[in-house]
Amino acid sequence: MEYVALTGISERVISELRQNRLLTIEIRNPYNFMAALHLNVGDMLLLTHTSPEDLTGGSMGVVAKLVRHQISTHRLMQSSELYYEERETTSLRLQLDPKCIARVRKVLNNTIGEATKVDAEEIPLYNAR
Repeated sequence: MEYVALTGISERVISELRQNRLLTIEIRNPYNFMAALHLNVGDMLLLTHTSPEDLTGGSMGVVAKLVRHQISTHRLMQSSELYYEERETTSLRLQLDPKCIARVRKVLNNTIGEATKVDAEEIPLYNAR
């Protein structure tokens, strides 16, 4: 099955998803931000700790259903007598409901600026190692 893949996710997050916990994560990484930006509630996605450069067939991950997403912008201003600085960051919060473990069969798209897409197969729990 084809999935949008979020790569480089921390081992702690992957571990919590494997324990079937509903989880909200915040995405700031440009690769993952662009991939998740156009997802809709109800879409299935694959999360893996593998970096985008190392993503290949055989990489393992967790398939999750997108329950909720929210874009937020944070503004930070600093100033002194010598300067004024304003920074803005945009992040994407995703609430995920884990479904199963999966193994990547083939990477379909891994181009910078586009959603990373993979073809992955679900792994039965008794067979996942």
